Amino acid sequence: MSEQTTSSFHRARVRTLLLVMFCYLFYYTGRQNFGFAIPGISQELGLSKAALGWCSSALLWSYAVGQAINGPLADRFGGRRLMGLGGLLSFLMNVLTSFAGGLAGVLVPWAGNGFVQSMGWAPGSRILSNWWGKVHRGRVYGAYVFAAGMSSVLTYVMANTVVDLGWRWIFRGPVILMLIGCVTFWLLVREKPSDRGFSDILEQADAQTDGADDTVNEMNWWQRYRCGFRSVPFLFGCAAIGFQNLARYGLLVWVPVHFLGENWKDSQEKWISVALPVGMAVGAVSAGWVSDRIFGGRRAMPIVLFLTCASCCAMGMSMLASCSVLAVPLLFLTGFFVYGPQSAFWALCPDLLGKKLAGTGTGMMNFFAYLFAGLGEPLIGHLIETQHSTSMVFPVVSVACLAGAILMTFICKKV
Repeated sequence: MSEQTTSSFHRARVRTLLLVMFCYLFYYTGRQNFGFAIPGISQELGLSKAALGWCSSALLWSYAVGQAINGPLADRFGGRRLMGLGGLLSFLMNVLTSFAGGLAGVLVPWAGNGFVQSMGWAPGSRILSNWWGKVHRGRVYGAYVFAAGMSSVLTYVMANTVVDLGWRWIFRGPVILMLIGCVTFWLLVREKPSDRGFSDILEQADAQTDGADDTVNEMNWWQRYRCGFRSVPFLFGCAAIGFQNLARYGLLVWVPVHFLGENWKDSQEKWISVALPVGMAVGAVSAGWVSDRIFGGRRAMPIVLFLTCASCCAMGMSMLASCSVLAVPLLFLTGFFVYGPQSAFWALCPDLLGKKLAGTGTGMMNFFAYLFAGLGEPLIGHLIETQHSTSMVFPVVSVACLAGAILMTFICKKV
């Protein structure tokens, strides 16, 4: 490859990374807005927090099922189509939810929203693995997760801004940005280097995976999943990210409820909650850099370190009043350490299974992540109602992080 071609390729893949990040920057406006709507929905429709916890679980579990389906679809048909379509359909599901008049009106479209939201992450991961090799993957996935973290920040800021208009506008206003992001992504991004006239990247893991069958592209769904289920380190990673995501969504859904309080339209503490996604965004970049530069591409050890710190920070949050001066810095650190390991987790998928199974591996890992996360929502809602304290979210998060850290110690010698 000539020097000029190499320079053009570097520019093209950076542009692709930025466009995928731009699209996902707005994805969470259609999924992480639910926590801000809980107080208003509960007050207007008379639904308990436990019932709304089940609505959140419906989204997370349908998201998990969607990951298991859309991951292999991204490997087979490409990520560009799925990611763009998913954003469009999520916009429509959010608008439908905004017209809810009872439990079914919230539950059904919100569950559907979980499935179409699953068309974003794994397909986007597949595109990035097509353009970037293993030596850069920790940082690239860190940048991708940073976009997801900033999407949380954007969602929190916009939801806090429109909450005064009523809970229905939380499902209408912010999601317009998601629609714009997906249209821009569809028009400008390309699936792989060869679609831009460059040579596609081939890695050793891909050649090994190709030998399992004639070609990976000709594998059926079961053959793709069998590659994942045969990798014991990968399965440990799936279980660990399950606990990590239970902690993550426990925070994202219930921290707004904690700081909004009963007087949710005039809360003086609601902006404290923004410290959480800001910490998550910064943590996402840091862990990817740490796994590449300090640990030489080994992903497990930084995950163990981050989740252990997250467990301690979450327990500290459970002991603070919501108005404490320490709430902002400690909430920031909790978000930083809880979400930071995400980039290292996603980099495990192509590292362990090969680039050509990146979509399948990401889909499998995300399935476990959201299966576990869905279990935490009604549990936290029930504890809040029975204990009459929204701070109950933090002990649950602390235990989940510790469990994830313990599981990852079993594969520290592998990756």
